[in-house]
Amino acid sequence: MDGIELEILWSNLISTVSEQANVLQRIAFSPIVREVGDLACAVFDQRGRMMAQARTGTPGHINALAASGAMIIKQFPADTLSPGDAIITNDPWHSAGHLFDITIFSPIYHRSKLVGYAGVNIHHTDIGGYGIGAGARDIHEEGLWIPPLKFFEKGVMNPTLKAIIGRNVRTPDQVFGDLAAQVACNRTCGDRISALLERHGLADMELLSDEIVRRSEDATRAAIRKLPAGTWHGETKFNVPGGEEVTLHAAVTIDNVKGEVNVDFAGTSGKSKAGVNVVLIYTHAYTTFAIRSCLNPDLPNNFGSLAPIKVSAPPGCILNAQYPSPVSARHVVGMYVPMPILKALYNVVPDRVLAECAGAVWSLQIQGEDQKGQLFTSSTIGFSGGMGARRTKPGLSATCYPTGVAATPLESIEASLPVEFLRRELRPGTGGKGSQPGGDGQTVEFRLYGGKPWLMGIVTSRTDSGAEGLEGAGAGAPGRLTVNGKSVNSAGKLQMNADDTVMMETPGGGGYGA
Repeated sequence: MDGIELEILWSNLISTVSEQANVLQRIAFSPIVREVGDLACAVFDQRGRMMAQARTGTPGHINALAASGAMIIKQFPADTLSPGDAIITNDPWHSAGHLFDITIFSPIYHRSKLVGYAGVNIHHTDIGGYGIGAGARDIHEEGLWIPPLKFFEKGVMNPTLKAIIGRNVRTPDQVFGDLAAQVACNRTCGDRISALLERHGLADMELLSDEIVRRSEDATRAAIRKLPAGTWHGETKFNVPGGEEVTLHAAVTIDNVKGEVNVDFAGTSGKSKAGVNVVLIYTHAYTTFAIRSCLNPDLPNNFGSLAPIKVSAPPGCILNAQYPSPVSARHVVGMYVPMPILKALYNVVPDRVLAECAGAVWSLQIQGEDQKGQLFTSSTIGFSGGMGARRTKPGLSATCYPTGVAATPLESIEASLPVEFLRRELRPGTGGKGSQPGGDGQTVEFRLYGGKPWLMGIVTSRTDSGAEGLEGAGAGAPGRLTVNGKSVNSAGKLQMNADDTVMMETPGGGGYGA
């Protein structure tokens, strides 16, 4: 396939998956999809290899979706599928790490032949069970667990599965609205792929996929071969809800003969009693993102560019959770995965890494009864701390690395919930001091005005010590959560009084350079 033809096809492919994501965000019910972009959309070949991803989405969703493609397709061979089918699962070990993230794969047909798959994963508002938080004791308390099943068969929704989902969630209209958006965006992707193949006279996508995967893998291996060979270590420590301290240790080995990077998390903390454990598919997602962003971030992200990066973690450690570990708040630890990797890579490519960042998004969910007596459950509301500084640039304030999600507009939250935000502002000076300062955290204060008690599930981290600086720079300020002015640090849900006021002060990022 010559370069010009490949570039035309590639451009069409990226437009297709980006339109898939646009359709999803236009018709989804939940602000976390519409506004925040907590999602992944991608197209896969017949073998379950991710060819291309949409321009928007989070690494945790996208790279987990890339890994889950081959797993799902093995369970549903081509001869068991028909046009109009859609496979669904939220199995943490086959999807994106916790029950809130639901993945849907739809086979793509062209002239009655299965030519690939459209895949989509989004964070749902509600999956029943415990809800957002780290207080569940095992995964079965966390919500409805959907194994890989046919959600649609020949265009008809499975009525039994619909009934099960509907009776297990608090907000069925919102959940089914988002599920419908997922199915619709996959159909759009399938229609566009079929039209693309028709325009270019192709019977399937296999030649195109082979070319994309081969070129991406070759370019990634070439970038790795330019690095010195050796093994470097990095470690980060932080506290999670309830005060437990977690240590993540990474050994990064560069093999510049094979053109491979191996990341081993031996020495990492064991399983947590709180629901912050991370399954390996999610650990792999943020590991590959950290490595890729330091190697060749301009290369397409697909099966080929991810293949040279190998990840291992001892079974049962906090980064390789085994059944039935609670995993609902897995992002709290998962978003710290790049930190020890970047510390190790500082010894190799110091100009391409960040100082430690604030860490995970502070996630909030509120539940209660409004003034009309209607039950409500908010979608996940996230607030970011500061990014770590770079060697030649300061860290960004109130911006979360590595997830990349947008902030939910306060106006959107206030329009849909009985909540009033009293202030939202940066915390000046909370980024670590240095020749390049770390990004500042932010202060968010709110209360509910329904006049009734309510529940708050909130997931914080880095409230004991701040993000470390690099090359003699200062650490960022730790975060703080208060209710009516008193500090709180709990893994479980909090029973709130009608007049309680909550204030979140997110951490700052580390500085870079003395």
